[in-house]
Amino acid sequence: MSLASVLLLAQVERRYDQPTWFAFVAIALLLAGVVAWLIAAVLGFARARAFGPSTRWFAFAAVCMIIYHLQFLLLALGLILENPSMTLNIGAFFNLFVVLAALCCTMGFVRLTNPR
Repeated sequence: MSLASVLLLAQVERRYDQPTWFAFVAIALLLAGVVAWLIAAVLGFARARAFGPSTRWFAFAAVCMIIYHLQFLLLALGLILENPSMTLNIGAFFNLFVVLAALCCTMGFVRLTNPR
């Protein structure tokens, strides 16, 4: 009986109200991140011929980060449509592009140390 009452107490629900500025700040930071990574990717691919293959790897990392930021939009779409299957399928691979970006950066640093 006491275990059931402890489990019942553990299920207390809390509700947090979001500030009025939350949506504006979240959307503005997402857009700023996409634009900044897009600029980094374009500059990286444009400069890859002059600075070697390491720059191309950093540009690939920037493209991975663009996709990572765009996943936020897909997650929001899944939440708005109240589609738990879509939300969980996207959420399961949420950090995949961060890991790929880290691997691309690692390859870029490895290539950076090799003299031409």
